[in-house]
Amino acid sequence: MPKNKIRILCVDDHRIMLGGLELMINRQPDMTLIGSATTGEEAVSLFRQHRPDVTLMDLQLPVMTGLEAIRAIRQVSPEARIIVLTMYSGDEDIHRALAAGATTYLLKDMLTDDLMRVIRGVHAGERELLPVVQSRLEERSHRPALTPREIQVTELIGRGLRNKEIAWQLGISEETVQVHVKSILIKLCVNDRTAAVHVATMRGIIHLTP
Repeated sequence: MPKNKIRILCVDDHRIMLGGLELMINRQPDMTLIGSATTGEEAVSLFRQHRPDVTLMDLQLPVMTGLEAIRAIRQVSPEARIIVLTMYSGDEDIHRALAAGATTYLLKDMLTDDLMRVIRGVHAGERELLPVVQSRLEERSHRPALTPREIQVTELIGRGLRNKEIAWQLGISEETVQVHVKSILIKLCVNDRTAAVHVATMRGIIHLTP
């Protein structure tokens, strides 16, 4: 039995997922679960209280997102080791999480021995990215990035707003909106607004909530 077990904090808004992670972790002789959180705010609070060795973080959380929680935790401890564990598979999701301070990025459909191995590696100071994650980052590096304003316009298109409504919402002219829409279509390699929203959602550039 290892003397000092790897102390893990799990963050996910689905309790069934948390229960499964707890079972997996507590079966490992060198790991122990020190806390579970279902919100970003709770995650930051538990991190402050317990200072875990490794944090497993979902991105899709209510109110404070997983991305915001990563940033907040890294402000508390710049050395925090955070593994993103999420359903979000878009290249932009991956880029933003790593830029926020996540150590590495895993998809929930990879929940096999990979997770336990990655936890041990991250605890040891490694920053391994699995091939599928690395491949999506490389694909992103060859694509033109949308500007913050273009992302705003894409989100509003996704909500069903017309150019005139988008112009009013953002306080810009309708002609400027048309310029942004044209640029968005070119950058996303699509021919219409519906396709633009689809591609932007798939890549994690925008997240539309019901």
